[in-house]
Amino acid sequence: MNAVKTLDEIMILRKQFKDENKKVVFTNGVFDLIHAGHVDYLIKAKSLGDVLIVGMNSDASVKRIKGNSRPILAEKERAFIISNLKPVDFVTIFEEDTPANLIQNIIPDVLVKGADWSLDKIVGREIVEANGGEVKAIQFVNYQSTSKIIQSILDKYKA
Repeated sequence: MNAVKTLDEIMILRKQFKDENKKVVFTNGVFDLIHAGHVDYLIKAKSLGDVLIVGMNSDASVKRIKGNSRPILAEKERAFIISNLKPVDFVTIFEEDTPANLIQNIIPDVLVKGADWSLDKIVGREIVEANGGEVKAIQFVNYQSTSKIIQSILDKYKA
């Protein structure tokens, strides 16, 4: 089964999950170079519900947010990797700079971001809370980041 879905496919699944009284958790990110911090975060997110849907920034979106040197891995490869991690049920790619449209359409029961985001700054918080859902911030365990990994590689392999 292909776990990478369009928004339309996710919306059909969302209705099914609602009918089945399954708690849907949503998170989003770039997920460029997968590291232990990503995996720990996704495990914790999945523990908050029955189904974990991950919104992933498209390549164009990443370039606008992170600059022309990113992403390192193309969106299809990133989506394949994320969708095959044990805690992740579905991945959908979004073109916008934020997941606001996804959240507006999916209306998850739980919206999750890293604890580096204050709750009042989390995109989609208002829509989730207005629909009886909750917003959670997950603590990072190792403070790893793709940017740190890239810098480490550059430092170690300088000519």
